[in-house]
Amino acid sequence: MDVSIVPMDLDHLRQVRDLGLRVFDVTVKPYTSWSLTTIAEHLDSVDQPGIASACWVALDGDTVVGFVLGSMTFELRDDWAYLEWIAVSPDHQGQGIARRLVEACCTALFAVGATRVVTDVEASNTASATLMTRSGFTPAATVTLFVRPNPDAPEDDRSAAGVSSSRRSLVRSGRLVGDNLPRSF
Repeated sequence: MDVSIVPMDLDHLRQVRDLGLRVFDVTVKPYTSWSLTTIAEHLDSVDQPGIASACWVALDGDTVVGFVLGSMTFELRDDWAYLEWIAVSPDHQGQGIARRLVEACCTALFAVGATRVVTDVEASNTASATLMTRSGFTPAATVTLFVRPNPDAPEDDRSAAGVSSSRRSLVRSGRLVGDNLPRSF
């Protein structure tokens, strides 16, 4: 069956969330969370006409097999957009779906005024890095996340990820969300 790429709408939220829970490991980047709230915020951030179309799904029939979430929000740059989340179901990978999703998202963001689209890829995720390079992205900056564990905490609490399982479960369930403000340390 052919996979179609269509703008994401409210009817896709649960399937997008469920696919994200299957494929994302948010412990790699502990400042990142994945929840229904995270997805809904992308649909709810319609600051400009047409911006909701920066979120797309890949459908195999009625089943979401991939998605991309973008927005016109990148740090303090009003003219830069952010491709924040992309995923394709493992049984649909290698079929060009991710590349089609990236293209749909970027086209929509450029159409509403983005002069650049920014994304980030975890260093060991070579498949995503290859996808982004093939989609016209170029490496612009490298940032290393340094973590300092509390020396007085029990050894179990001093994981390199720095995210407790209780916090992770709250984030994933949508009961703990950030304020979406840029962080300063």
